Amino acid sequence: MSQESRRFNVAVVGATGAVGETMLSILIERNFPIGRLVALASERSAGGHVAFGDDEILVQDLASFDPAGIDIALFSAGGDVSKAYGPKFAAAGAVVIDNSSAFRYDDDVPLVVAEVNPEALKRRPRGIVANPNCSTMQMLVALAPLHRKAHIERINVATYQSVSGAGRSAMEELGRQTGALLNFQSPEPERFPVQIAFNLIPHIDDFQDNGFTKEEMKLVWETQKILGDDSILVNPTAVRVPVFYGHSEAVTIETRDKLGADEARALLEAAPGVEVVDERRAGGYPTPVTHASGKDAVYVGRIREDLSHPRGLNLWIVSDNIRKGAALNAVQLAELVAAER
Repeated sequence: MSQESRRFNVAVVGATGAVGETMLSILIERNFPIGRLVALASERSAGGHVAFGDDEILVQDLASFDPAGIDIALFSAGGDVSKAYGPKFAAAGAVVIDNSSAFRYDDDVPLVVAEVNPEALKRRPRGIVANPNCSTMQMLVALAPLHRKAHIERINVATYQSVSGAGRSAMEELGRQTGALLNFQSPEPERFPVQIAFNLIPHIDDFQDNGFTKEEMKLVWETQKILGDDSILVNPTAVRVPVFYGHSEAVTIETRDKLGADEARALLEAAPGVEVVDERRAGGYPTPVTHASGKDAVYVGRIREDLSHPRGLNLWIVSDNIRKGAALNAVQLAELVAAER
């Protein structure tokens, strides 16, 4: 059977969530060669329907589903679900592309960003491939071409992460609190430890013994694994902000070789998946709302040399955390798998 005529049976696990729904729409947008599409979720969500192009697909119960015959399984249902069912799908012959943190740090599971280290996808002894965390994903799409040119030695990054990264309940809380405050009512925090509306929370995920949060440590662990260099130093701070979609990052890199702003800008303009928005005028920079939300690209602006370091460079990096930060990369990895067959 020719490559052009080969079609693939695809399962989307967690199809009723925000990332799962976006995976379904991106599969349609990118004309992925689907033979059969299966939407899976927990028993609580099974029996409903999700949109798939012009069709409505029945959501089936993951626990009772037989994965035999599935070629590619896109998982976005949380780490516990991935740990329980990912190996079962892989054992049945599917390539599992997992969006959770369940397998990211396992030596025998590749951690892949499509534009950065696609070659790593080919070595998957367990049949499982991991998607990085959304904040790592967008940062490395932008930094990888700079690293290849000048070798990044150190990264200082502060993330400004939208509430969609914490799930639908977090978005609902932001909306509910905003409405309450505008009506002179008290905003009661439930999903977050403190008020998120009109506020910033320098705390994402659990605190670790070293004082950093797990979200911050993901940037350290994943950057080193994806770039294949444990010597790269990463100093992260992760902040939750009252934005619905789109993560932003203020990044300063220190390189072994001098890399000027103009050269960096040219490298980024030629990099796959990157769009440079870098004009020195009001509005000449990317923001989550005006650029990233609903878009596939990683946007980079405010490119300038660090005043405090002779080989330092500052960048502002913005991307839609649900699309490129999760769903799009998973589908891009599925396309790489399909190209092998």
